Amino acid sequence: MDKHLLDILCCPLTKTPVRPARRDELEVVNRGVSAGTLLTVTGTPVSLPLAEALITRDGKTLYRIEDDIPVMLADEAISTLQLTDFPR
Repeated sequence: MDKHLLDILCCPLTKTPVRPARRDELEVVNRGVSAGTLLTVTGTPVSLPLAEALITRDGKTLYRIEDDIPVMLADEAISTLQLTDFPR
């Protein structure tokens, strides 16, 4: 992801800056997807695993990246607080 774009992106809900999600973070998220327990903030089940994502610097909210485009929609945010084994 372009560093300049990353420098200006932030969570639309909290205005917290974002960073690329680490591999270990994505593994925990994708376990939740596989189990069918992961939901967006609006309660919609997340049905597809995430290959890439951006996460707020406080580690609380995740946004998927599709075809190298960050999907920074508030309704599609994923709270990591629902994942008990998420690395903190």
